[in-house]
Amino acid sequence: MKFGKEFASQMVPEWQAAYMDYACLKILLKQIQHWKQKTTQPDTPPRLPRALTLYRAFSGLIQRQNQRLSSFNGEDTENQPILGNFCTGRKGSGKYETTFLMAAEEGGECEQQFFRRLDNELNKVDKFYKSKVKEVMEEAQTLSKQMKALIAFRIKVDKVAAKFDHIHPSPRMVGMNVFNGEAQSNDSIEDNEKHISLEIEEENSKHMMSSDIASLNILNHVKLNEAIQTHFPTIKQTELNFSKENLKRIEKQQAFIEFYHKLRLLKKYSFMNILAFSKIMKKYDKISSRRASRNYMRIVDNSYLGSSDEVTKLMERVEATFIKHFSNSNHGKGMNKLRLKTKKERHRISFCTGLFVGCTAALILALILIIHARNILDKQGKAQYMENMFPLYSLFAFIVLHMILYAANIFFWRQYRINYTFIFGFKQGTELGYREVLLLSFGLAALALASVISNLDMEMDPKTGDYKALTELLPLILVTLALVILIFPFNILYRSSRLFFLTTLFHCICAPLYKVKFQDFFLADQLTSQVQALRSLQFYICYYGWGDYKHRQNTCKMNDAFNTFYFVVAVVPYWSRLLQPECRNWAENCSLDLFSHSSYLWYVLGPCCRLGASSTSL
Repeated sequence: MKFGKEFASQMVPEWQAAYMDYACLKILLKQIQHWKQKTTQPDTPPRLPRALTLYRAFSGLIQRQNQRLSSFNGEDTENQPILGNFCTGRKGSGKYETTFLMAAEEGGECEQQFFRRLDNELNKVDKFYKSKVKEVMEEAQTLSKQMKALIAFRIKVDKVAAKFDHIHPSPRMVGMNVFNGEAQSNDSIEDNEKHISLEIEEENSKHMMSSDIASLNILNHVKLNEAIQTHFPTIKQTELNFSKENLKRIEKQQAFIEFYHKLRLLKKYSFMNILAFSKIMKKYDKISSRRASRNYMRIVDNSYLGSSDEVTKLMERVEATFIKHFSNSNHGKGMNKLRLKTKKERHRISFCTGLFVGCTAALILALILIIHARNILDKQGKAQYMENMFPLYSLFAFIVLHMILYAANIFFWRQYRINYTFIFGFKQGTELGYREVLLLSFGLAALALASVISNLDMEMDPKTGDYKALTELLPLILVTLALVILIFPFNILYRSSRLFFLTTLFHCICAPLYKVKFQDFFLADQLTSQVQALRSLQFYICYYGWGDYKHRQNTCKMNDAFNTFYFVVAVVPYWSRLLQPECRNWAENCSLDLFSHSSYLWYVLGPCCRLGASSTSL
């Protein structure tokens, strides 16, 4: 793979504009190369082949290498094509400017433009990296305060538990070593850790020390946020209850994992940009036949992007803190939690997807051939079949079509590097790719088509006067199987994704009571386009509950309850979508957007008016 494609694939989608514009710099290099080819003289005749001799003078490896290095360094200092400067502005901010010393040569304007653009990219990357390092340092200070409060809370929980455990006390060592935003020496950290560990040991034997009172004073400024327990947009603060249940609730493992992941992305950002500068300068040296890469890379190495090691040190402190306080000093366990594993594409998923696609295509072809061979369209039971059985199977058609389009969305999101995992709030490594969605959709399509073919019978039994009960119950069995798999609690068939879907669906139904997130908006919008599928589900209940499925007869359209819910089912998705912005505006104390509110209100009134007009016409 070429470096340009690899560089684009390694970019963080949210920071894509802050990376070095490698493609633009390559275009400028191509212009320089084109100019060089124009101005160079025509090719000289090829040289005569030189015979290889076996008897040449040999002056030694080390001496000859030193002579070449010394001559190269002397030539590099005398004939350097660029000169780098760091200019400081009025507000203390500086930028790098490179002076091209060969601008007077023919074609020097293109090279001068290249270095001007290269300096702009370096200043952009360096400024962004510096701002991100400042952000993570501020976040590190916040996490340090939270960690101190957490450790004090642990000590308090141990004290409460010790009051009820006088017979068999179990002393616990709780280290107070937390990482800080400022750099600390290793000796001071070790001394601080030993001193506080001794204090806690004395506290376990003597119940209380004055130093412990000072360390627990931070709890006087801490309040327990009840928003962790409830999903309501209101926030309740109550008094601290020093119990193990509350201790589990305030554990900051996920915050540390996300912070460490951000540090890894920032370190990767620095490495990839430095590598991109090195690659582009090597290309420049090759095209222009100059030796400027070493001088310019010295400028890059001396910049904040290349010389700062604050992120690396902070990563080491986060690792040490997480391993000590959340993994019981188990290095392997702690690093497995910190380093999120990337999801691997499995060949069996692609194989099963292809298998179900082939089965679906074969079943569609078989269905067409059976209809044509049996001349089913001309039989008497066609109208009865289309009135009773077709609405049942149309549910699977709507679901499969929707899942295929969602898989296409995921494919293009990945193609254009949209971080949909972060946008939807999926847990890292558990999100479904387009292959998994296609596997589920075509698997459901194959089962539905097999059920259609087995149920494609237009004639009754001459003895009993009804259809076969088993084949008539196939649609209901298939829907029941799909619902059971959806709510199945065991860890099979993408349990995390099923739980995420059910949770988001519940939030959509209870829109006024829960804080609205982006995934709730997205699912509510999708449900508004699945009104006909919801009506098919309503028809299942009416057909198998009150209809005569053995004779393929139903009285659903003559039932007042069915007609009433026919309106309700069409309005509920739009009503839920209407309440979501109101709930969000109320939770965030924002002014109500009258335009969006009126548009969603018309979405609710539109189906009611249309269905009301159609019902009166009937």
